[in-house]
Amino acid sequence: MLGESAAATSLAGGTGGAERLAELIPLALRGMAAGVAERGGPVPAGGPAAVAAGLAAAGSDAARTLPARGIGAERALTELSRLLAAGSADPADPACAAHLHCPPLAVSVAADVVASALNPSMDSWDQAPVASELEREFTEGIARLCYPGDYPGEAAPDAVVTSGSTESNLLGLLLARELSPGLAVRPVCGANAHHSVARAAWLLGLPAPVIVACEDDRMLPAALAEALAPLGASAIVVATAGTPNTGRLDPLPEIAALCRRFGARLHVDAAYGGMALFSPRRRPALAGLDLADSIALDMHKFGWQPVAAGLLACRAEADLAALTVRAEYLNADDDTEAGLPDLLGRSLRTSRRPDAFRMAVTVRALGTDGLGELVERCCDTATGVEALVAAHPGLRSWGKPSLSTVLFRPVLADALAEPMADALVAGVRRALLEAGTAVIGRASMPTGPDGAPQLWLKLTLLHPHTAAADYRELLDRVVVTAANEPRAVCAEAEGSPVAS
Repeated sequence: MLGESAAATSLAGGTGGAERLAELIPLALRGMAAGVAERGGPVPAGGPAAVAAGLAAAGSDAARTLPARGIGAERALTELSRLLAAGSADPADPACAAHLHCPPLAVSVAADVVASALNPSMDSWDQAPVASELEREFTEGIARLCYPGDYPGEAAPDAVVTSGSTESNLLGLLLARELSPGLAVRPVCGANAHHSVARAAWLLGLPAPVIVACEDDRMLPAALAEALAPLGASAIVVATAGTPNTGRLDPLPEIAALCRRFGARLHVDAAYGGMALFSPRRRPALAGLDLADSIALDMHKFGWQPVAAGLLACRAEADLAALTVRAEYLNADDDTEAGLPDLLGRSLRTSRRPDAFRMAVTVRALGTDGLGELVERCCDTATGVEALVAAHPGLRSWGKPSLSTVLFRPVLADALAEPMADALVAGVRRALLEAGTAVIGRASMPTGPDGAPQLWLKLTLLHPHTAAADYRELLDRVVVTAANEPRAVCAEAEGSPVAS
């Protein structure tokens, strides 16, 4: 009952595990290569219906249900790897640039294979002896990157691994609540903040965030001062270094000064922009980051890691003690007193993968200078693409990029009244997606009359081996698509404003 090959039950670790992987991985990669060739672009054409139909055509027993009898490791790997590659949005294609979704480096993926094979579980030292030590060294290095300088004893900075900015922002608010006994903690964030800030407040039973006005997608210090005046030390301010829509960075030095003035705690969501710390040329834009009490970072953005690769850095190591929890079977007192490291207080999660391993391998391979060079390439490419947009007679630029995000809009939309204009912009995005030729993002910005929202197209450029010229054809295609789309999208929009 093991299927066509009992070898499907071979283990990845132990004696012989590496040899068995050496037999199977080439099959998976051949299937992947076939699927990439079959797709032929950044995303499968035809939209959701076509993808679902393709899955059904591949065979329901193999692809859609739980078969009673297996088909064997070799066939399952080959067939489903091909299917996944053929039906995926591929961030390694330059035209796949809608989201903060990076193409991972091959060295990181190869490291992930080893981590998956050995399967350390990061909830107790006896499940992850060297992985826990590697994680400790790596997170200490990240903390020192965020908080350079001399810090004695428990005042030293520290960092923990998370699943990404959503978990990191949750932890930032959780620490603020736990370190402020007797205070009714109230989150305060800009209108530009990531949606996870409001979700974190909800999950923690905190009041909904006080929303601070922004200009040019950056928090206004004067508006923050007004919001903090009645809250004082009960506030946890969440600033953003790399906003989701535009990549803008809040004025961190001014925000930090206001937090000190009113006694508020400061958390910075630097999931997008924080890894610009690797770049000497880009690092000055993050001035004031080290004044934050806690910082969210993601290496599955500027870091080129497979999801998930999040981090939370804290200025004071002692703050993380708020996460301490005891489970006798994982971190018994006598074990920790005997010198076994306590991993359970290093995360909200219990079982978790050794994600720091592939991050550490990547930094070891490229060095911080090498990663910084990749950050610079992406930001330089964005600057070049924005210049192409600004010079294009059929496009309008929102503004020069702060990081690697470019917003633009077909000029044809400016000739239409709302909601027709936004419908045209949204229709262009969907037409390119359905054709399988491009994956472009969208952002609603207050650029209309009297600050009314308007829909913009967005390129989030995280491909480290592209140049601005590689996007010229895509920009032309946007203009051509806009010229071909107006009747259809305007008819679609009649009586129904586009949700943005």
